[in-house]
Amino acid sequence: MTKFMKPRGKVDYTELGYEAGIKALLDAHVNYDDIDQGVACYCYGDSTCGQRVFYQFGMTGIPIYNVNNNCSTGSTGLNLARTMVQGGAAHAVLVVGFEKMERGSLQSKWTDRESPTATSGLMMAATRGVTNAPGAAQMFGNAGREYMEKYGARAEDFAEIARVNHEHSQRNPYSQFRDVYSLEQVLAAPTVHEPLTKLQCCPTSDGGAAAVVVSRAFLDARPRLRDRAVLIAGQCLATDAPSLFDRSAINLMGFEMTQHAARAALAQAGVTPRDVKVCELHDCFSANEMIVLDALGLAEHGKAHEMVRSGDITYGGRVVVNPSGGLISKGHPLGATGIAQLAELTWQLRGWANNRLVEGCAVALQHNLGLGGAVVVTVYKRADGAENRRVEDGVISEMSGVGYNPAVVAKGFTEKQADQVRSKKRRSDWALQDVARKVEARI
Repeated sequence: MTKFMKPRGKVDYTELGYEAGIKALLDAHVNYDDIDQGVACYCYGDSTCGQRVFYQFGMTGIPIYNVNNNCSTGSTGLNLARTMVQGGAAHAVLVVGFEKMERGSLQSKWTDRESPTATSGLMMAATRGVTNAPGAAQMFGNAGREYMEKYGARAEDFAEIARVNHEHSQRNPYSQFRDVYSLEQVLAAPTVHEPLTKLQCCPTSDGGAAAVVVSRAFLDARPRLRDRAVLIAGQCLATDAPSLFDRSAINLMGFEMTQHAARAALAQAGVTPRDVKVCELHDCFSANEMIVLDALGLAEHGKAHEMVRSGDITYGGRVVVNPSGGLISKGHPLGATGIAQLAELTWQLRGWANNRLVEGCAVALQHNLGLGGAVVVTVYKRADGAENRRVEDGVISEMSGVGYNPAVVAKGFTEKQADQVRSKKRRSDWALQDVARKVEARI
């Protein structure tokens, strides 16, 4: 993946996608000629941005799908790749997520037609009213208020979630923000929409992330890759139920679809929430982390705030939530977010995230949400079925494909390394233009 950064218009999506895709191919030790299908994940951009990115790796004639599913776009792309592989349509799929965003809160680009979330906005207006705060902050903040009203959570509980995520971020070299704050500082930050302060809201970001999804047969033919492979043990992409419009601010944020997807994915994997030691979840706002802890079954229903108070969402507790720093600190380039969550959990299961490792972990859980709506919940295990174990940087450097440990150092790759994984049979330097030079200059 790329380092996530503030959107300043200085880095184009072609560079973000190229950097992430080359790193994924190097990590998988495969050439683009081995890839059967491609999936591009982004929300902001013209309809064939995926081809523009993928042609930089090669022009091999494979199908390339462009996916947009709001903030769950990256994980939706992973689900599409998994579906292809499971159905026998492909043995190796490259999924690349990227986003070049604008400053400030999310805004619709299409003002001459009905918004897909307009009905949700109307329900919010009818039940909680409307303020001048950004729309997403109002919706998620209202869900937090309802959790306070129903179950006794306090403003300090939401602030503690943000404090923990900011504390985790200092060990992730890819995080957009790596500053650490006290609980008092989080609470004292400017209010966006109660109970949310600025430090409890994720930023917009530029960034990219990529993954290679392969079949068992593909992996068996390359036994040298087995020790780094991570199994998608269970996964469910779900959409909303009628409860979305039952006048509950919590349900308006897709609580039921998250609950359904979690139960389905965990059942597929043959595990329970108690088996999960590390989780990357969609903390676009601290209020969403609160209700998602509940919906995923990591906390007893109505008691997620008690889980937060007892320290059970960080190191030394029951489950480490967002060791990457989460969206709040790491950033949220929409198309890349879900794949970046996968990158963190992969590094955790491999034992490569040795500066923030959740030790003794055999099961990892991922949650990626998009209003409108869609959610993807995924359960990962090591392909060998074992618990993770710490691997030292020197060992990782020899096997990573880039010559260093990418979990703890955000660096790039050489021209020679990129040449190794770009198509040997059908490539075009015209398609690449000067992107490789720009990426090399930046990283």
